[in-house]
Amino acid sequence: MKKIIMVVLLFLAIGVNAQTPTTDHTKSKNEVVTTDNVEWGWLNPLRGDKSPAAGKLWGDRTKNEPAGFLVKFKKGFSSPPHIHNITYRGVVIKGLLHNDDENAEKQWLPAGSYWQQPAGEAHITAADAEDNMAFLDIQEGPYLVKPTSEAFDNGERPINVDKSNMVWLNANDIEWVASKSNVETAFLWGSHEKNQLRATLLKLSAGFKGKIKNLSPNFRAVVISGKVTHQFSKKDDENVLESGSYFGVEEGASPRLSTDVETVIYMRSNGKFKIKCS
Repeated sequence: MKKIIMVVLLFLAIGVNAQTPTTDHTKSKNEVVTTDNVEWGWLNPLRGDKSPAAGKLWGDRTKNEPAGFLVKFKKGFSSPPHIHNITYRGVVIKGLLHNDDENAEKQWLPAGSYWQQPAGEAHITAADAEDNMAFLDIQEGPYLVKPTSEAFDNGERPINVDKSNMVWLNANDIEWVASKSNVETAFLWGSHEKNQLRATLLKLSAGFKGKIKNLSPNFRAVVISGKVTHQFSKKDDENVLESGSYFGVEEGASPRLSTDVETVIYMRSNGKFKIKCS
């Protein structure tokens, strides 16, 4: 009987670990983290400067909670084969990155590319440019690095999408973007079912002026390329957000955005939002 109970408990534990959360119960707030204010440390403290650097945007990757953070890789970096205990998603901000099975031919992903690394899947990560940086998004934690001897199949599959293979939709294709805004969006992951997490890339043309109204309890955004001027309201100070900057928005708020150059923003929400141009 004890053996049966232990087997059942083990099965349940594996099942829980294998399921990446599809919602985020954390309520976001109005906040901004510019590139100058990012708190940096080591992604894997045990390896010290042999590890990529990690910069906090929101949450705590060392705890069991959703988190978003930046990762910097030195030129020529290549990790040993390893797994992670949780699934993560990544977007390349600078340089060239490769993330795949150790025997796979190198597929260098340029800035603006996206990848998904499932929990338990053995892989390596490598970098090939002088300056390499990515944004990583996790729905649970802690973010751990483990040996391939602990590999497991959680039912999800790895994804690598080169920037050139992104499918962009314009205002004629999506109802939550004002028709005259000239905004484009590319869906990355998640579900558009009620209260489900989803993430998209939002492309704002040079000269855009408008607002993003958050209708979700949880809304977070990271600038991937370009530059955007951000202001929570006319009474608040303006912040110039460059690549790697972050802003969170509380439910019902409508921050003001304007651009001088084409800008791509990673938008992660637990529900709907609307984009309006001035």
